[in-house]
Amino acid sequence: MRPTDIAIANYRSIRRLFMPIQPLSVFVGENGVGKSNLYKSLSLLRDAATGRITRTIADEGGLNSVCWSGIRKRGEDGRLRLAARFDNIRYAIELGFPSPVEAAFSGEPMIKSECIEATHGKQKVRMMARKNSLVSIRGESGAWSDHRDAVLPSETALAGFLDAKACPEIDMIRGAMLGWRFYHDFRTDPASPIRKPCLAITTPSLSADGSDLAATLATLCVIRRDASDLQDAIEDAFPGAELRAWEENGRCEFDLQLADMPRPFKAHELSDGTLKYICLLAVFMGYRLPPFIALNEPEASLHPSLLAPLARLIARASRRADIWIVTHSEHLMAALQGESSVPLRRVIKAKGATTIEGLTAAGEFRDEEDDVDDDDDD
Repeated sequence: MRPTDIAIANYRSIRRLFMPIQPLSVFVGENGVGKSNLYKSLSLLRDAATGRITRTIADEGGLNSVCWSGIRKRGEDGRLRLAARFDNIRYAIELGFPSPVEAAFSGEPMIKSECIEATHGKQKVRMMARKNSLVSIRGESGAWSDHRDAVLPSETALAGFLDAKACPEIDMIRGAMLGWRFYHDFRTDPASPIRKPCLAITTPSLSADGSDLAATLATLCVIRRDASDLQDAIEDAFPGAELRAWEENGRCEFDLQLADMPRPFKAHELSDGTLKYICLLAVFMGYRLPPFIALNEPEASLHPSLLAPLARLIARASRRADIWIVTHSEHLMAALQGESSVPLRRVIKAKGATTIEGLTAAGEFRDEEDDVDDDDDD
């Protein structure tokens, strides 16, 4: 199950957005237009599957900090709303402040509603509806069953209601969203776990913090026993270089032999930019890629000469997973356009709200509408 579209309302600088998820989505924008909020809103939506969404909001300063703070129309409640569609199944969640009669801490983020809706042809059927602590499930016969106090107001039904037999759609969406992976940055300081050996555990995809980098690389070299694609990517970025990864005494390690150096360098000796690029290699070339990968400014700390190889990495990986990239690098954007048919998506601010240039209220891009019109003319 891969996401087909998302909806965001009242999140930070995003007033309202509805947009499709494509195999490769790249968003470029200047500082301060809110492009990182696109990335963060998807990460927050994934937290609904882990059950941490209210804690994440509290960690970020609470709803007053997270919700849209611009001008609202009369009667608007300003609740935070997030939704994602997976082919014919859609999940939506709404969060707000506790009412005076609810048992909650002052200002605590509360889950007001959740729903799962299935589409069969032109018919939409609600399969799960949650209001406050009441979870209602539609059974196979079409009859509803109520589960009072099934979850706390701070818990999501997506994570807390575990009766998969009663509502398999919950299990399906939870599993799909738990497979999403977000990469914001990789620590490269001397104490970073990326620079150290890690446990020898077969690792199909890199963790969000990169702490299992050596195991991810060793899984390709030792377990799969075919690192030819990885070596080709190393050669593309660092001509004449060779990367090795191995297991020894229950630990995985790796090193990089550069063409102009007399000996290989281990992780703790590599430059920040080289080490970060190797992390990106692991992101896009893992044994098994997550179905959805989001990266925030992957070009940070990289030498400009690495942007073209990075674009080639991303373009190839988009055949195996949906990839979402937020960047302020026009050079990376140009390189990506040269490697694939990805259109330019520019993040802008209109009347104080973050939006995407060319995106219509119906969730379509004007250039795609033009393509349809041209086909019709043919």
